[in-house]
Amino acid sequence: MAVYVDVMFVREMLVDGSILLTTAWVRHIRARPWRVLTAASIGAGYVILMLFPPLSILFTLAVKIPISLLMLWVAFGFSSIQNFFRNIAAFYTVNFVAAGAIIGIHYLLMQGSGEVWRTITFINGGMQVELKMGFIYVLAAFSIGIYIYRSVYVQRRERELVRTHLAEVKIQIGDRQHTCTGLIDTGNQLYDPLTRTPVMVVEANIWQDDLPESWLKSIRDSQVDRLVAGLGEENFVWQDRLRLVPYRGINRGSQFMLALKPDFVQIEREGQVYVSRKVLVGIDGGKLSSDSAYQAIIHPSLVQNSQ
Repeated sequence: MAVYVDVMFVREMLVDGSILLTTAWVRHIRARPWRVLTAASIGAGYVILMLFPPLSILFTLAVKIPISLLMLWVAFGFSSIQNFFRNIAAFYTVNFVAAGAIIGIHYLLMQGSGEVWRTITFINGGMQVELKMGFIYVLAAFSIGIYIYRSVYVQRRERELVRTHLAEVKIQIGDRQHTCTGLIDTGNQLYDPLTRTPVMVVEANIWQDDLPESWLKSIRDSQVDRLVAGLGEENFVWQDRLRLVPYRGINRGSQFMLALKPDFVQIEREGQVYVSRKVLVGIDGGKLSSDSAYQAIIHPSLVQNSQ
């Protein structure tokens, strides 16, 4: 059997480089290309040694682990023990994900049990599994596995980031109290332009038992201006609490948001309680969160002074 050492070296260098770059992405490390290339070359050179049977001792666990540590040290340096161990954990996680994806896709695409049995050999009561895959197949399966892992990891990080900014919200208006989960959004700088009162935004569904159905429909259809024009036609117990707040929507011109003046808003987060009386509660006709993780956008000024 002919083995092309140069092709094998380039293939392994590309795979190792991809794994190192993915590890850098997971760890939020700005890796230098020349260091990643050098580390990948070390890994590829180590694999080439497999072609020399007298050096089989190099492929024991006692040598494999130091080689991987050397690759990480060359690629990302050494700033502290803690960071280095985190790099190791991320590196092996990416390796296992990629290897699992290659094996999983390989067996997924097999047609019939005959192909499966051709990869299995029984020797001395044990079973050996041999996988014969081309370079293009390995690269495609590896890329798919990394893409899936990256997508899942990004979504998980986003959910964790959102979760750290969630708080329980209580809105008191007269004898009515509404409770929901809110997201503290530092980008929310919406104020009533006349009184400089901060505005927090709450989904209209929270108020479906308090607002007339026609009002809710107008809010959902972004026709608040028409609703305000006909305020005198329909009796509403909170009419003196209504406010109209102008704002500029994304890719839209100036619009108006219907808001209520509550008695107070209480926000509880990480054991701290924040109570605000100078606040307006804007009513939004859509869904603020696609997964219903929160129903309100909390103005950052409302979580500055705790009780």
